[in-house]
Amino acid sequence: MEQFFATCPRGLEAVLAQELTALGAEQVGATDGGARFSGPLPTCYRVNLESRIASRVLWQIDRGYYRTEDDIYKHARNMPWDRWFTPHQTIAVKVTAQRCPLKSLDFITLRIKDAICDFFRDSTGIRPSVDTRLPDVRIHAYFDAQQFTLYLDTSGEALFKRGYRQYTGEAPLRENLAAGILKLSGWEPGMTLLDPMCGSGTFVLEAAQMALHMPSGVKRVFGFERLKNFEPQAWEPLRAAAAAKPMAAGALPIYGSDIDKWAVMDARKNIENAGLTGLVRVEETDILDIVAPAESGVLVMNPPYGERIGEADELAKLYPKLGSVLKQRFAGWKVGIFTADLRLPKLMRLKPSRKIPLFNGPIECRLFLFEMVAGSNRS
Repeated sequence: MEQFFATCPRGLEAVLAQELTALGAEQVGATDGGARFSGPLPTCYRVNLESRIASRVLWQIDRGYYRTEDDIYKHARNMPWDRWFTPHQTIAVKVTAQRCPLKSLDFITLRIKDAICDFFRDSTGIRPSVDTRLPDVRIHAYFDAQQFTLYLDTSGEALFKRGYRQYTGEAPLRENLAAGILKLSGWEPGMTLLDPMCGSGTFVLEAAQMALHMPSGVKRVFGFERLKNFEPQAWEPLRAAAAAKPMAAGALPIYGSDIDKWAVMDARKNIENAGLTGLVRVEETDILDIVAPAESGVLVMNPPYGERIGEADELAKLYPKLGSVLKQRFAGWKVGIFTADLRLPKLMRLKPSRKIPLFNGPIECRLFLFEMVAGSNRS
């Protein structure tokens, strides 16, 4: 039984833990920044392939106590690195820490890299090269006040890079954060979904793939495929099932719109890249002109945060009008608005049923959830 740690956007740890359990992971436990789980190696293959919430899946290969940088070097130098990769493969080392008493994480990173290179130099006469951009093998290390943990990254590039979204706007929402917001908003496959500020289409694309049960990693490769102990006989059936084209009877009840015609063009290109042309509809529409496409459903959106000069004032004028549109045209709907602008509910004159703290990278945000009932919700 191997030990793993899946990272995710902060605030989605509980959602990730539920997903991991559904994917067959054992001993799942949510913690800050992700969730622990255990299982045989093929379990991490499936999580990489199908998780919509995880950012990376890290495989724990060592854990111990330390006091100095030399302790860390000795631990790493004695690891059987040739069990997992060769000196002809490129490597990268990343270190994160909480309450670590050592002075420099950069120096710790260098010591771990030196230990790996010295191991191969002494055993083979060859030192692996470092490639911080696109390495063959990624090694992660995490330090707390007394202990360290070494991991091999089984994902490669971050899992939110699904492989279909080639066209994005200025501040695109990461796919796994969008998937988590959809789950928290109460949307489920089969329900009507509308994103009236869809940008490059992240919400509608994630929803469509969820509705069609398309694994999130079907269009990409993974770090575990480059490891020496990779088990292709376990991986190939999983990949073959994912590659089978999903069947859809017709267009899905998933809609997007945006006032920016270039954003709409980007969204349509991304929909085409994902193989979803004809299943998801995106139109050029001002948000104040939107109408409900069904009697009930879920409306989600990620409006601008107002970080540029003048934008905050423009949004302050828009929000009351948007609140009126939602009350007048979306009675019976659930609304989820993800934003860093904490003024939003007050300016919309709507009382949220929930306020869920989430992070968009380093930016602290809120997912405001509203139950739209005609004539109510006024704070």
